[in-house]
Amino acid sequence: MKQEKHSDTKRKILVVDDSEMNRSLLCDMLSGKYEILEAEDGLEASAILQSREQEIALILLDIVMPRLDGFELLTIMNKNGWIKNIPVIIISSETVPAYVDKAYDLGAQDYISRPFDERIVQRRVRNTLMLFFKQKELSNMVVEQLQERENENALMTEILSNIVETRNGESGLHVLHIRILTELLLKKLLDKTNQYPVRRQDIPLICNASSFHDIGKMVLPTEILNKPGKLTAEEFEVMKTHSIEGANLLKNLPMRENEPLVKIGYDICRWHHERYDGSGYPDGLKGDDIPIEAQIVALADVYDALRSSRVYKPPYSHETAMNMIMNGECGAFNPILLECLSELSHTLEEALKINSKSNISEGRIVQAIEQQFEKGGIDFSDRTLRLLERERIKNRFFANISHEIQFEYTKVPEMLTLSEWSAEYLGLSEVIMNPKETVWGTEIFQKEDFEQMLQALEGEEWEKNVFERDYMLLIHGRKRWNRVIAKSIWSEEEPEKFVAAIGKIVDIHDEKEKMKHLKTISEHDSLTGLLNHKTAKERIKAILDSDEELKYILVLIDLDGFKQANDQYGHLFGDEVLKYVASTLSKSVRGVDMVVRTGGDEFLLFMPYKDETKLPVDRIFRSLDSDFKGFHVSASMGVAKAMECGRDYDRLFHMADEALYQMKKNGKHGYCFYESSGGTMQSALICDREEEEQAGKDN
Repeated sequence: MKQEKHSDTKRKILVVDDSEMNRSLLCDMLSGKYEILEAEDGLEASAILQSREQEIALILLDIVMPRLDGFELLTIMNKNGWIKNIPVIIISSETVPAYVDKAYDLGAQDYISRPFDERIVQRRVRNTLMLFFKQKELSNMVVEQLQERENENALMTEILSNIVETRNGESGLHVLHIRILTELLLKKLLDKTNQYPVRRQDIPLICNASSFHDIGKMVLPTEILNKPGKLTAEEFEVMKTHSIEGANLLKNLPMRENEPLVKIGYDICRWHHERYDGSGYPDGLKGDDIPIEAQIVALADVYDALRSSRVYKPPYSHETAMNMIMNGECGAFNPILLECLSELSHTLEEALKINSKSNISEGRIVQAIEQQFEKGGIDFSDRTLRLLERERIKNRFFANISHEIQFEYTKVPEMLTLSEWSAEYLGLSEVIMNPKETVWGTEIFQKEDFEQMLQALEGEEWEKNVFERDYMLLIHGRKRWNRVIAKSIWSEEEPEKFVAAIGKIVDIHDEKEKMKHLKTISEHDSLTGLLNHKTAKERIKAILDSDEELKYILVLIDLDGFKQANDQYGHLFGDEVLKYVASTLSKSVRGVDMVVRTGGDEFLLFMPYKDETKLPVDRIFRSLDSDFKGFHVSASMGVAKAMECGRDYDRLFHMADEALYQMKKNGKHGYCFYESSGGTMQSALICDREEEEQAGKDN
């Protein structure tokens, strides 16, 4: 990158040519209207594109260059999708038709021969940018139409499905949850295998069709649908007919039976109660004779039914629902789909919570648009859509977990958009039109304060700085000082024109408490609530440095056979075992003792003592030797005494680790003391349950 001429108001053009003279000529021709970036070959240009792709409006590209020539750069741009977003004009003295044809085949928009004519270069650049801009504008219009159509389709589907749910005495969220779960399972399935005839562009269609799964219940008697107790055998036979009734409703649609949505909806309606072992209904289909979309909706339906309140049962916890499904208590499911559900388990509740906030997922809109692109006829960057969707999800996630009031102000039309959490917290709608005249601008803010803030944001002095000012705000009936932190956004076409602002509101009084809370969270293990090793290490070092008289022991604990808990019962059960051990250790120590989870199934104790004959090691070892929900918990322990191993933490930890290693080497399930003499192990006390039991018999 040899030169960069700066301007905040101009589009950026990247000139790629190994001749500094050629680059200089083109800079002189174009720098009056454009900002020029330079690269002396394709390799340097590729590096610029990696970091600044979104900024580049056009590339002027030479063909013959060292290291990476123009054709090779065009190939890279095609591979990375850059060619769809950035027009390229070839500038070269090579006029051989084969060169020109190859450049056009690789996506170049135009070809300018050297020597350069200033007027031709300027006109070609201007025309190419204008044409490319118009193409994007046209594509955006098509995208908006597709978004509108997808919203309407989803709305009609959800209205119909909610009618069914209301008649069934269930929450309308069930339909939305099935769609979300179906989407998550489909994506996970496609990541794992390609053995099923499902493509990523089919996901929106299948998700829409999943909403029809229970429409057959429309024809069932209400007294059976909403019966609070257990159904009789006769009533259950009537209930089972809803799958065929729903399929027939779709099959008998006049002139629509061949629509893809109807065909998939038919499969889901009829077969979403089939089971992988053939034990389901109505047709007793087995294995992959059941359409994969019906298998997925069946699993989603069972999970959400377990998690939801019904007239005949309370909701089960996520852990209970997962265990019931994995243990086969709800029927047999495709093993691959069970793997998918298991891998989604840790994020499932949060995904349902976040996505249930809105009636139509923007992700599904993006998928529908991508589906239309794959049919052809639209030249638009799906990569850009994915990037935008990724940024949207990321921003929404951080906005929701930050628990800060976050807003975006738009001048024309004048509106204020709140993050989901902010709107819920304040009891306002997410979009507020004319905020100066609403609760936001007249009650939360004092009217003059809000107007003064907007004037400051629009003022020229804030163009490159962050606005930060304290205001007395009325939130939840109480007036408190809050800090508003905001950034102005300016028009790309008219740089002096203020168009919007983004910002957040921070309660100054709560900020100190929040920082204390965050510090506390960062010091503790998220699963067990015990101190984490990093924090414990710092505290123990401080104790050892400050008190040279008191005696201390450091105990390392490693659970025996813990891998079996995960392998036989699953990771959720393994987590329960770890929490049980943490609780047992906490109950077995004194207030002055330190209990730490160092990672995995390993724990650490740091304990002061006075009397060698009353060391608590044996008592703690025995407290861990117990059964937890059918799984035998036991441990191996290595112990080091600070008086013997020195008062350096790292050495003390190492000695306890050496003792633990010796214990494991001798057969696990016991404890071993490290006693130093020239740095070698001198003696070990091993307590083994079986040996003690045998000793008791001998006595």
